[in-house]
Amino acid sequence: MTAPEPGAHVPAVSPELPGLHWRATLALLQRLPQATLSRALGRIADTPVPRPLRRSVLGTFARTVGIDTGEAELPIEEYGSINAFFVRRLRAGAREWPNDDATVASPVDGIMGQHGTVRDGTLVQAKGRHYTASALLDSEEDAARFDGGSFLTIYLSPRHYHRIHAPCSGSIPVASHVPGALLPVNEAGVLHIPDLFPRNERVVCMIDGPLGRAAVVAVGAYNVGRISTAFDDDWAGPGGSVANRGAVAGETRRYDPPRVVKQGEEIMAFHLGSTIVALFERGPRLDAPAPGSAVRLGEVLLRGMPRII
Repeated sequence: MTAPEPGAHVPAVSPELPGLHWRATLALLQRLPQATLSRALGRIADTPVPRPLRRSVLGTFARTVGIDTGEAELPIEEYGSINAFFVRRLRAGAREWPNDDATVASPVDGIMGQHGTVRDGTLVQAKGRHYTASALLDSEEDAARFDGGSFLTIYLSPRHYHRIHAPCSGSIPVASHVPGALLPVNEAGVLHIPDLFPRNERVVCMIDGPLGRAAVVAVGAYNVGRISTAFDDDWAGPGGSVANRGAVAGETRRYDPPRVVKQGEEIMAFHLGSTIVALFERGPRLDAPAPGSAVRLGEVLLRGMPRII
């Protein structure tokens, strides 16, 4: 058995490759029109649910996937579709933020995946699988800033809250939409599909904060695809999404002046769940829980000394 790589935690789950049925399923999905299927499922999720049926329909959905409806901002009857309920906001006070320039907090609720140090421009996807920061960010220049810094991966299951918040206060100088596939990002996909996160469609948001630059990458997935950007409402196309809009080319947007955000402010949202990968410049000390652990929005994940600008 080989030892874990420096800078990377071993997974809390078995690192064995998925069984034959999962490998066959993943191979099939790579041959199917993932975006078309995801948009079709998205239309089903957007189908209006009559008010008299909402408690039954949405309540059944919540119980099936394990959603805590007590944390929702509104009563369940106020959500007009499965998607509206899926991207529900949290009630006031449901999460706390450190409000400390010396910290970086989790931008989402989810399950911690691999995390560690960006070594020679490379990140760990799973044991024996790696990918490059330049492929993820679609930029050699942007990736170079994170070499020697930290990265972390958080998976959002269907039961999780699906809005993405700023992990630190700062400003957004640039963001990019990178087209790609919509392959599953569950455990089987992460273990079995090479370069999974750089292959999937994603939105990359850069934040310049007190501890340096952070990149928050919202990675789309099968049945998800749609990603909205709260920091730029004008970017979204039909359905309020930057991603999974059919034959739309990638785009990079630069903001002058940069868009100012506070730690904990909403910046993006998934419409049906996925994964975020976050990268940070060298300096802050990574203090993340072991892979497989639950992580809560606002939980401190990095600590450092604020830079004097």
